Amino acid sequence: MRRLWCVGVVLGAALLGACGDPASRPASAPSEVPAASATTDQPAPSSPRVPPRARPRPAKPPGVLYLGDSLAMEAQRVLGRELRRELGAVYSSAPYSGTTPCDYLEGTGARSLVPAADKAAALVRRLRPDFVVLQFWGNAWGYTPCMAGITHDASPRTYFARYSADLERLGEQITAAYGGARIVWVLQGPDPVTPDRVRRVNDLYERRAAASGDLVSDAGASVSAAGARYTWVRYLPCTPFERGHPPYCTEPGRDRTALHRDDDPLHFCLAPTTTKPRPCPVRSPGILRITREITRTLRANP
Repeated sequence: MRRLWCVGVVLGAALLGACGDPASRPASAPSEVPAASATTDQPAPSSPRVPPRARPRPAKPPGVLYLGDSLAMEAQRVLGRELRRELGAVYSSAPYSGTTPCDYLEGTGARSLVPAADKAAALVRRLRPDFVVLQFWGNAWGYTPCMAGITHDASPRTYFARYSADLERLGEQITAAYGGARIVWVLQGPDPVTPDRVRRVNDLYERRAAASGDLVSDAGASVSAAGARYTWVRYLPCTPFERGHPPYCTEPGRDRTALHRDDDPLHFCLAPTTTKPRPCPVRSPGILRITREITRTLRANP
């Protein structure tokens, strides 16, 4: 299956792939348009062995399709590893840098960063997954042509109205492609630029799920401070898991771990950004937290 290797944001140099607000983003625009790459059930990079939890697995391994923007790109290998280990899942992914839900809609033609073969409905028809996990930061500054220049900075009302309509269309196209697929809307972590924007985007995901019987995974809460869901932080206290697996507790002497690089307040990959889109190549606590929460959501909804 085709899939994009996406790349993260680097503030001060180039902003690749995801979303921020034009009022506060660096002057340089994303320097590349993503290219597709084939993968299904790709092996994860080397990581500490974690004993499997003593929980029963579903009788039938679930099929999981993971779609989204650069946040999904950087997490795709780790999510696949977690889903295979915890659920025995049959896993596929096709994230594309810089995208928003409209990019995965069929009928957008050339005005999209996602080719026809990797549109959500096309993949769902072919793969017939049990779950379609959708993770979008909410491209807010007009990188993808399918947004037709609509940005949060220029007109929040127009931006949210368009975003809501695209969520509805995307959900309808997925359901029409295969009625057995359950959609999982992933809630995002704090926005370092416009906290209220991501709060409202998450609210749209929750409303869409409530109206359609979809699932919600609040993975963003796992990278938020306790009692401050929408306040951005670079570090959080280490979890018991991270303390037991030292590479994931990056500052054990201070009992805290890094969620972001100093030069990238949006993405969770702790490796330097490269010009070639790719899944995160290093152990990154924020990515593991997010993917473990998505996995927990699927486990709780067999």
